[in-house]
Amino acid sequence: MAESEKRENPVTLDKKGEEELERSSEVHIEARSHKNKKKKDDKDHEIEELKKKLEEKEKETKENFDRLLRTAADFENYKKRALREKEDWMKFANEDLIKTILPFIDNLERAVNHAEKVADTGVLIEGTKLTIQQILQALNRLGLTPFESIGKPFDPTCHEAMLVVETDQHEPDHVVEEFQKGYLLNDRLLRPATVSVSKPPSTETLTLD
Repeated sequence: MAESEKRENPVTLDKKGEEELERSSEVHIEARSHKNKKKKDDKDHEIEELKKKLEEKEKETKENFDRLLRTAADFENYKKRALREKEDWMKFANEDLIKTILPFIDNLERAVNHAEKVADTGVLIEGTKLTIQQILQALNRLGLTPFESIGKPFDPTCHEAMLVVETDQHEPDHVVEEFQKGYLLNDRLLRPATVSVSKPPSTETLTLD
């Protein structure tokens, strides 16, 4: 009997060893699985972080590109505005000079008007007219042009009324006489014309007692 038990012990020990080995293997596999899962989770987390950083960089790049486009557009608008301002300055840089010269033309025109009423003044008249013409031609090259007013409807944007005249020879609110010519500089009003303006004659009704 004792010998029989002794013969069975190695088998029992081997079985226990196998069970312990299996348990140890299962624990090892479970630990390795847990470790692999942790590695996968860490890698997934790392990938998510990289995705977030990539999205942030893409957003930042887009914002920088949009900012660059706006800056380029602003600069282009600035260049266009500066060019327009330069062109306007060149057009109207001589404005003060022309305003200074205009009174001389006014005086010459008055002299011609006066001389035309006096006998034997042909030479004076022609010389003065020529002077006026030459001055106006020079100023015209700078963009100065006179505009006609007599017979035109009164326009407060380019006419300055000095006198109101009762007349039936003109339509109401029309320019009858021009005291001082109006001028444009590059199609912009430089000086309004001073004029007299028509109105209908007043009518008085007589009543008999």
